[in-house]
Amino acid sequence: MELRQLQYALQIAAERNFSRAADKLHIAQPSLSQQLSKLERELGVLLFQRNTSSVELTHAGEKFVEQAQIIIDAVELLRQEMSDISQLRSGRVVVGSMPITGAHLLPHVLPVFKQKYAEVEITLLEDSSMNLEKLTASGQTDLSLLSLPLEIPTLAFEVLGEERIDLAVPGEHRLASRSAAGIRTFLEELKDEPFIVLKEGQGFRKMTVELCREAGFEPRIVFESNNMETVQSLVAAGMGVTLVPHFIARAPRSEFVPVYLPLAEPVPSRTLVVAYRRGRYLSKAAEAFMKTFKTTVADLAKE
Repeated sequence: MELRQLQYALQIAAERNFSRAADKLHIAQPSLSQQLSKLERELGVLLFQRNTSSVELTHAGEKFVEQAQIIIDAVELLRQEMSDISQLRSGRVVVGSMPITGAHLLPHVLPVFKQKYAEVEITLLEDSSMNLEKLTASGQTDLSLLSLPLEIPTLAFEVLGEERIDLAVPGEHRLASRSAAGIRTFLEELKDEPFIVLKEGQGFRKMTVELCREAGFEPRIVFESNNMETVQSLVAAGMGVTLVPHFIARAPRSEFVPVYLPLAEPVPSRTLVVAYRRGRYLSKAAEAFMKTFKTTVADLAKE
């Protein structure tokens, strides 16, 4: 059974005449009759009762035409939806994000994207970097905002840019005065400091520990939290120090605000990426979101 045969049957039912139906379909009448006969043989039923003066639907024909119309309408709707998606008049993108990064980057990205593509639906999914990699690899997100390195080899990525890592200390800390003076701090100077970090499973916690080890010491962790805002508030309250991604340090949302200091050369940084499953088809909406993300992050990095 072919889609065109359904269309032929519907046209014959509407015209009740083979000649007029053939004219409307822009095909020869013998071809139309041949296609209908082929369809009836395949179905094993007679769809139309041919008389010398008219064509009438049989009982089977009535049922067939009813269902055929539903199918044709659904196909037309599908074509229109695909056209809308291809032209970015509609669509849906599931975006995964690390909470500490998404909270500070997505408010810059989403308004820009929605202004350009108002009918594209964005669904956000926040989780740890480890879980986001798994969700993205299994196709449960179209894209995920992550940082390198990625643990799952089936993920591909587009680089958004480099984000420097800053140091956060309490306002009364011995290093706090360096902020106004523009003096950079070496990580080695923190070897005896109490550290407040994110809990296991979050990529930035792993990065913090690795940076300290590269500087020659194991961080003395005194508090852990799932939330970077909590980490920064505890630092501001004098409970310890921490490392903070620069985009997050720019806009603390808590009334307890630590002092942020740049670190000495070589300045540590992380590479932000938009990851997706390797070989996965990316819709035009997903590609547009990725492009908007890259442009917005590049603009923020210049500020």
